[in-house]
Amino acid sequence: MFHLALGSSNLLESPAMKRRTLLQSLPAIGLLPTAAWAASQPSADPTSTTVYELRVYHTFEGKLDDLLKRFREHTTKLFEKHGMKNVAYWTPLDEPAKSTTLIYVLAHPSREAAAVNWKAFQDDPDWKAVRDKSEENGKIVEKVDSTFMVLTDFSPAK
Repeated sequence: MFHLALGSSNLLESPAMKRRTLLQSLPAIGLLPTAAWAASQPSADPTSTTVYELRVYHTFEGKLDDLLKRFREHTTKLFEKHGMKNVAYWTPLDEPAKSTTLIYVLAHPSREAAAVNWKAFQDDPDWKAVRDKSEENGKIVEKVDSTFMVLTDFSPAK
């Protein structure tokens, strides 16, 4: 079972967990450092159009290290190149998700900008080369969940 570090109940019963259930099960305290960082940014004012994107990558068995290496060495830089702000990255502490899951948050200037950013990223020849090289021994990512979010008016400033 997958246990979050701050709770002891079995919050996620299977790797095929639905995004909504995952989001409902994440303890708010785990996201507070991200919320504090985001709220401290000039673009995080309540009238801003900044959107945050929560992404959960589910890798094929034995492929998480390959994904982490790709993000560490290439992907985060390519995100920045295409206007996506890296907010934070997490890996679960407990199995089974510990071996197959990467969770992260990106910030985009707006929802529209996010669509443009992702299109530019996916069309980038550098990204295609990195992806192809990292997948020489097989696909890495089995499934991606994406949820767009906005800060609430009561998000902490710091």
